[in-house]
Amino acid sequence: MPEAAIDSQYDYAPEYLAEILRSVKTIAMVGASADKTKFSYGVLRVLHETGYDMIPINPNPAVTEIRGLKVFASLAEVDRPIDMVQVFRRPEQFYGVAEEAIAVGAKVLWGQIGVFDDRAAKLAEDAGLKVVMDRCPKIELFRPFWKPRLDLKI
Repeated sequence: MPEAAIDSQYDYAPEYLAEILRSVKTIAMVGASADKTKFSYGVLRVLHETGYDMIPINPNPAVTEIRGLKVFASLAEVDRPIDMVQVFRRPEQFYGVAEEAIAVGAKVLWGQIGVFDDRAAKLAEDAGLKVVMDRCPKIELFRPFWKPRLDLKI
């Protein structure tokens, strides 16, 4: 299990995160929202604009489209292979999503900031998935470009 880090309780090597973000093409976002004020909407927007094939997952029958993308009610309903399942749900729902990610043959299970469950991680890892928890792919995608400017005055 990863060791604790300052900005997250899980510490992942930058190369591990970069390789995941480089290798995945299709990302199913469980908990995607059509509400532009929600964090999940902003993350979906940035990842989509960056070139990922985003698949919004939202069980609300009134939500059929987000940013022009067809919304699916569950991972099982998705009509194409899924590389990564990104989870914007409560931590107690992470285990069930891990089971679904395994069932659909995803390669990566990614829990958004605040979304983690060591049992779910073990289940997914034992099934051969790479796992990231308590991190945001949008942040990790741009982290290599962040250069601290220690010479700036506060």
